[in-house]
Amino acid sequence: MSLLLAVLLATPSLHDRIITLDTHLDTPVNLGRPGWSFAERHGFADTITQVDLPRMKQGGLDGGFFVIYTEQGPLTPAGYAAAKAHAWRRAAWIRAMVRENAREMELAFTPADARRIAKAGKRIVLQSIENSYPLGDSVAALRDFHETGVRMAGPVHNGDNQFADAANKGKRTWGGLSPLGREWVKEANRLGMLIDLSHASDEAFDQVLELSTAPVVLSHSGPKALFDHPRNLDDARIKRLAAKGGVIFVNSVFLAKMDARPERDQVGAELMESVSPREQREIGARHAQLEQTGPSNPVSFERYMQSLLHVLKLVGSDHVGIGMDWDGGGGLISMPDVSRLPRITAALKTAGYSDADVEKIWSGNLLRVMEQTQARASR
Repeated sequence: MSLLLAVLLATPSLHDRIITLDTHLDTPVNLGRPGWSFAERHGFADTITQVDLPRMKQGGLDGGFFVIYTEQGPLTPAGYAAAKAHAWRRAAWIRAMVRENAREMELAFTPADARRIAKAGKRIVLQSIENSYPLGDSVAALRDFHETGVRMAGPVHNGDNQFADAANKGKRTWGGLSPLGREWVKEANRLGMLIDLSHASDEAFDQVLELSTAPVVLSHSGPKALFDHPRNLDDARIKRLAAKGGVIFVNSVFLAKMDARPERDQVGAELMESVSPREQREIGARHAQLEQTGPSNPVSFERYMQSLLHVLKLVGSDHVGIGMDWDGGGGLISMPDVSRLPRITAALKTAGYSDADVEKIWSGNLLRVMEQTQARASR
């Protein structure tokens, strides 16, 4: 073997050299499943999961935002209480996952933490809130979540709530933000918490963009120019987001009509109610059969890159990142889980983007907006 070849083989690839972060990992939904371990390797076809520690290592995913997601429910005291208990339970699952894998992963609260953890060879665990419904009729609890390590939050999910109108399944209750939603924006700014508008209506997006004193992000969104869906944004709004210093992290869903057969809903509902690993394997086998007859998200890798490159050409490499919605409906026909992420890095290089551009897309832009947001709060 020549010396040059030996050096090339020993040199880490670009994907391995840079910090790679995804801004929307719905993986905590799996942490409460009986017998399911984040430390063990699983398969998408049989377990309907996309992220675990072995697959993160194989795909070179250094970490990202693990999501505290709460389904929208009634805007009543009982509804708020149930949502609050659910959110704190899911937050506890995230911390337990980190404790159980302390040699492999660590909680991060700042960009400096993220860089230090990556340098130590561990996975980076940031925390976010998807849907602020659990906060109830006050913004005070946002501080409690911040104290436990949450560094990004979205005001709303599917369906309007007490803070804002939703992009999907909303009725334009408030015409954007509610009065309480405006307080929510100010409190997020005060705490130095990133504001995530991926599920907000266009009107709420416009109002937050004007009201926020820090850049805002879209943690898992895409361009309406490629597929007309309420969850996607038009080019004009994406440009305004970038002009304010924000970042859009490009999603892998809503690029084609998803397969929403009733059988899929049934499988998902049964999975959430399963009480044993055996039940989960049986449900997973049914899911695998459904995937063979037609993928839940019929989007190719090429289609995803078309979306990512469209946004990059629109606003430049300083305002784009990756947020594929893993374990929340994301994934591609030829990329069912995080184990094949180096394909994105290779495709970006083939498209002519520099190493520095690729690093910004994978983590640099996220760490920048976090730094800016936290610095403004400290002042």
